[in-house]
Amino acid sequence: MNPYLAEFIGTALLLLLGSGVVANMLLPHTKGSGGGIMEISTAWALAVFVGVVVAGPHSGAHLNPAVTIGLGITGQFDWAMAPGYILSQISGAMVGVGLAWLMYKDHYEAETDPGIIAAPFGTGPAIRNIKLNFLSELIGTFVLILVILYNSGVKLGDATETPIGMGSLGAIPVAFLVWVIGLSLGGTTGYAINPARDFGPRLMHQLLPIKGKGPTDWSYAWIPILGPITGAALAAGFYLVAGG
Repeated sequence: MNPYLAEFIGTALLLLLGSGVVANMLLPHTKGSGGGIMEISTAWALAVFVGVVVAGPHSGAHLNPAVTIGLGITGQFDWAMAPGYILSQISGAMVGVGLAWLMYKDHYEAETDPGIIAAPFGTGPAIRNIKLNFLSELIGTFVLILVILYNSGVKLGDATETPIGMGSLGAIPVAFLVWVIGLSLGGTTGYAINPARDFGPRLMHQLLPIKGKGPTDWSYAWIPILGPITGAALAAGFYLVAGG
């Protein structure tokens, strides 16, 4: 499979399942309505597992611009491929969240709270404190990227030898990594730890004809973009200084 297509499909699956669990837990009249952070964090972790299994052998299953940037800074990924990876990740996230919305369309229409309607699309802070919200995304992504960097470097595939990035951990360990980040560090901002995971769905919230939706919170949108990118850069810098 073409690596860009693999990133697109892997990220689409990630958001279909990740946005889907938030919709299932929060929207009214679903079979899962009333669930909490354990169910949501577990499903997001398993969604990462699914994305890594599908995309790993073909693209390295970055599924996240922060992973692409972290691997690029440490020389484990070709920067020339980064724009295509990131575009594929964002577009895949848009498609995945769009499918989740279509599946739960009746339940969206039964909800009257714009905050709940927005929740499956993008992250938001439990308490709005810009500095600490940014720090939360930075720290969560720092942990994610640092662990990935210390377990990357193995190559799979054909003669292109695409660095497999997240896939080098194996699908199950990386799912556990995302799971523990969600349970331990996700209570403040919803742990985007992935610019594509937030920006693509947030854009879809803006574009889709969702009944009863409120304004898309673009004033917050830079935090789940720059926070993870900063965390990835710091993790990569630490990795290089520490000697990998």
